[in-house]
Amino acid sequence: MADARRELGQQTVEEYAKQWRPRQRKMTEYSTGEHVDSSINVHIVPRLGSRKLISITPIVVEHFLDELEADKVGRGNQVNIFRTLKAILRDAYDKGAMADDPVKGVQEPEYVREKVVIPSLAYVKKALTVADDDLALEIAMMAGCGLRNGEARAVNVKNIVADDFYRVHEQIHSNTHKPAMLKHRKAGEFREVPLPRSVKEALERYAEQHGTTKDRYLLRGPSGYYTEPMERRRVQMLFKDLPAENGAGMYSFRHYFAANALGNGIPITDVAEWMGHKSIEETSRTYRRLMPGSIANAARILDAGLWEAA
Repeated sequence: MADARRELGQQTVEEYAKQWRPRQRKMTEYSTGEHVDSSINVHIVPRLGSRKLISITPIVVEHFLDELEADKVGRGNQVNIFRTLKAILRDAYDKGAMADDPVKGVQEPEYVREKVVIPSLAYVKKALTVADDDLALEIAMMAGCGLRNGEARAVNVKNIVADDFYRVHEQIHSNTHKPAMLKHRKAGEFREVPLPRSVKEALERYAEQHGTTKDRYLLRGPSGYYTEPMERRRVQMLFKDLPAENGAGMYSFRHYFAANALGNGIPITDVAEWMGHKSIEETSRTYRRLMPGSIANAARILDAGLWEAA
C-alpha cells in the first residue's frame, strides 16, 4: 500500500488530471464539464502539469493563483480554475499521493461582481446605428431578448419558432469558437424568450441583406462561426466611435433587457427564466437595485386593497 502511494505521488499533475477527469460523471460535455476541461487544459496543465503531485504544497498553489492574477485572468474564472485544481489535488491527497493537504489554508480567490451598468435607451439606439451590421444584430439580441454574448453570436433564423418567440438552445463558445450547449443546461435543453417585433424585423433585414449559412446562422466568420475575438474587435471599434456611457460594456446591453423588463412590471420569475439564470436568487442579487420603489409601490397597492376591503 505504501509503495502504491509513493508511486502515485510520482505522477505529474497532468497525468493525474487525465485519470481524474473521466471519473467526474455528473459533468456534461458543454456545461460544467467544458469549463473544467478549459480550466485543466488552458490554465492548470500549462502552469503545473509537469510538477509531480508529491511536490505540490499550499505555497505552490498560492504561486499558481498569483500567476493567474498577474495574467489578468478574470476573478470569476479564477474561482472556477481554483475549484477544479482543488478537486484534483484533494482527490490525490485522499488517495495518499501527498502526506499533507496541498490546499490547506489556501483561500479561494474573491469574486467581486462587476458593477451593473444600465445604458440609456438613447445610448442603445445610437449604438445600433454606430456599430457595424454584425455587432448591431448581436446588440439587438442582447438588449431585446436578453441573450448572453455567446448566445447572440449563435443567432439563427431557425430559432424563430413564432412571431413573438425565439428559442435559445446553443451558444458559440468563447474558447472552442464552435456551437456548444447553454450555460446551466444539459444536452437538448433550451429556453424560449420574447421576440420583440423590432428585433424580429432586424433579423429579417440582416438575412435579406447578408443571407444565412447553410445551417441558417446569420453571423459568420472565416471558420464558419462568429467568434468571441471577432466580437471583441468590433466592440473595441464601437466604443472608440461611441464612448461608453457610465462605464457600460458589451454585457450592459443584456442588463438593459433586464432593466426594461423589470421596470415595466414583468415578474422577476419570468425575467430569470428568459435570461437563463441558474436561480431566481441570481436575478434578484443582480437586479434588485433596479426596483428601488418596489416596496413603496407594494405598500400603496396593499393599502388601497385594505381600504377597498373595508
